[in-house]
Amino acid sequence: MPDANSLLVFIGTGLLLNITPGPDVLYIVGRSLAQGRIAGLISVLGISTGCLFHIAAAALGLSALTIALPVAYDAVRYAGAAYMVWLGVRALVTKSSPLHARKVEPEPLGRIFRQGMLTNILNPKVALFFLAFLPQFTDPARGPLSLQITLLGLIFIGNGTIVCAVYALGASHLGEWLKNRYDVATWLNRVMGTLFVGLGLRLAFGHRR
Repeated sequence: MPDANSLLVFIGTGLLLNITPGPDVLYIVGRSLAQGRIAGLISVLGISTGCLFHIAAAALGLSALTIALPVAYDAVRYAGAAYMVWLGVRALVTKSSPLHARKVEPEPLGRIFRQGMLTNILNPKVALFFLAFLPQFTDPARGPLSLQITLLGLIFIGNGTIVCAVYALGASHLGEWLKNRYDVATWLNRVMGTLFVGLGLRLAFGHRR
């Protein structure tokens, strides 16, 4: 298991990522505005279920990689650190613009769930993010790698589900907030960018475990 400090950093960074409006949040808000809170909550569950697929893939794939070729795991972590630095720099230099919730047509609840799940599963950026982000907080010396990644992933998904549910429940107000308060989105991007750059540099120049 990660040490207490790393776990706190992971939870804080994950919450910031979940709070920052992105495509998933805008889809949830759009669905909630178009079809009500229940539809919004179902879309949240679909997206969270899709994330489980990426967590399982990361846990199984990285665990097998460590057993087969331990040095390759370090290569994955360093590549992930470089990717996080790149994401952080991009967030720092990109100027946010007004956000708009997606306009969506009413759909049956089952289809909304499947749509949210498949949209998340088929998004290669989500898979790449989990492969880059989760290994930064693991340590093969502290227990089974697959268990560490699974636990961290479940914590991230749990926090994200709660945050997205709040967006869905308050969508009638948050929709207008998202459209107009792009100054807040810019601030969140700056904080997130700084954290990502810091995490990437921490791994690149920190002591080897």
